[in-house]
Amino acid sequence: MTYPLKLGLGAVLAATLSAPALAAEVEVLHWWTSGGEARSVAELKKMLEEKGHTWKDFAVAGGGGESAMTVLKSRVVSGNPPTAAQIKGPAIQEWGDEGVLANLDPVAEAESWDQQLPDVVSQVMKYDEHYVAVPVNVHRVNWMWANPAVFEEAGAEIPSTWDEFFTAADKIQAAGFTPVAHGGQPWQDATTFESVVLGVGGADFYRSALVDLDPEALNSETMVEAFQVLRRIKSYTDEGAPGRDWNLATAMVINGEAAMQFMGDWAKGEFTSADQQPGEDYVCLPAPGTGDAFTFNIDSFVMFDLAGDEAGEGQIQLASTIMSPAFQQIFNLNKGSIPARLDVPLDDFDDCAIISNQDFVQSAEAGTLVPSMAHGMSVSPAVQGAIFDLVTQFYNSDMAAEEAAEKLVSAVQAAQY
Repeated sequence: MTYPLKLGLGAVLAATLSAPALAAEVEVLHWWTSGGEARSVAELKKMLEEKGHTWKDFAVAGGGGESAMTVLKSRVVSGNPPTAAQIKGPAIQEWGDEGVLANLDPVAEAESWDQQLPDVVSQVMKYDEHYVAVPVNVHRVNWMWANPAVFEEAGAEIPSTWDEFFTAADKIQAAGFTPVAHGGQPWQDATTFESVVLGVGGADFYRSALVDLDPEALNSETMVEAFQVLRRIKSYTDEGAPGRDWNLATAMVINGEAAMQFMGDWAKGEFTSADQQPGEDYVCLPAPGTGDAFTFNIDSFVMFDLAGDEAGEGQIQLASTIMSPAFQQIFNLNKGSIPARLDVPLDDFDDCAIISNQDFVQSAEAGTLVPSMAHGMSVSPAVQGAIFDLVTQFYNSDMAAEEAAEKLVSAVQAAQY
């Protein structure tokens, strides 16, 4: 059953966007508690309070947001939801089904969100064709980070195809370096896996398999090949990989112990913290075979249906502030991602961000912009968990690639019911 979204925000929109007549306490649930994320939240708070509202921080630590979602569910069930909460991907649809979200169409229409966002992004922000969420950023997941000094010492070329990757990895391994820095955790295994699926099969196949969950794609020769490539990649990792945190794997590339890492653009913050420069000390490029595609992960906030004009006014101002070019720029400079809006100037962004933005726009136009399965953008949490389990089981065993593809279908189907 779906529930109609209320249009109460429209009643207070006109006055609110010009100058708020009613000051609201805006309670925001999020899990951005460290580093650039915390600085970005502080900036959002400052910008909102400059508009006359009070920010009530509802921070729940935990990088993946699992703890935050547990707390949020208890608040909503008790009839006391926050003003807004950090929720993304298919989880937005699940909350919409509960009939507890506010309709943001009035502010979206007033500020032309449909024109500012690629269609594939705006659709993620909508429930039943109505805006219920506002995007903060776009992360590119299908990045490969490389240390050019290691490649040079090993006499290898930085690869753009899987054949070139294996040739380079053999040379790097022979030279005494670790070709691939990896952390053996399910989400990291899945992050590498989805880039392999995209690189082996292309955007259309990726969409059929990891978005539409087509059984014929999941158990196909292409998927078998993807599992085979994943196994070969593991042979180029080191013995210390199991359980390693992603940032420690990034440090291996920074320190010249390893040549490459498959990780989203949040890894860039580690290079920046180490005073490394893109194009000199490290190289960012799409994972092999994925140069014409873009796997996205979008952080976003949903607004809950609350009583009272003050609450609605606060939500409009919060949504408008998040979508403003000023905040989109500040946040993404801190986070390492790129703005969700297509019109934000990139003068202050580094080369990796500029490349990412160019590829984002081009892939949106070409139809090769796809949501990340590994980071909660393409499938339900239950299906994602089933894929994680199967991929990690394969990665840490001698399971045949053919068997993995076959089991992938049954795992996904079981999670859907």
